[in-house]
Amino acid sequence: MIGLTGGIASGKSAVARRLAFLGAVVLDADRLAREAVEPGAPAWAQVKEAFPQVIQEDQTIDRRLLGEIVFSDAQKRKLLESFIHPEVLRMLLARAAQAKAQGRLVVAEVPLLFEVGWEGLMDEVWVVYVRPEVQLERLLARSSLSREQAERMIESQLPLDVKVSRADRVIDNNGPLEKTWEQVDALWEELQREDRFNRP
Repeated sequence: MIGLTGGIASGKSAVARRLAFLGAVVLDADRLAREAVEPGAPAWAQVKEAFPQVIQEDQTIDRRLLGEIVFSDAQKRKLLESFIHPEVLRMLLARAAQAKAQGRLVVAEVPLLFEVGWEGLMDEVWVVYVRPEVQLERLLARSSLSREQAERMIESQLPLDVKVSRADRVIDNNGPLEKTWEQVDALWEELQREDRFNRP
């Protein structure tokens, strides 16, 4: 299983989509995290107890409000992560095992891979890199966050330079997507030749 990570707005999802197009089974930890807090799920009950103000009339979680709460308080963020991360990991490993049993190459897209200490579960770690100023610019362009909020979100993660230093492969996403695809396609072809990840 390949762990795909980077920072917020670094282009992880774009790389993941390319890998899925090429034939990988991509498991998105953010999507699994949303599943983990659907109404009635165990992690949802924990969130409801700890942050009752984020539960809406239809029992779903107001993700924007929850984000505002946890990104302004490190202790509350850690509490939320203690509810969600174990359930995400359980789902991730179960689905990866299913895909591997079918001989598929599995890519786990995990934004906080290093922060949660899951890199040891991966055969390789790929980091999608952009310069800090590009990361901030892209985050502001795609969201309604203020500069202060965007900077706080970026600062809540391990710096990208540190992630790069711990990666097996680095994909540079500072330029146009075509250049990024060239790197991803070359890595994919290399994996196909080596055939290290295609076996159950």
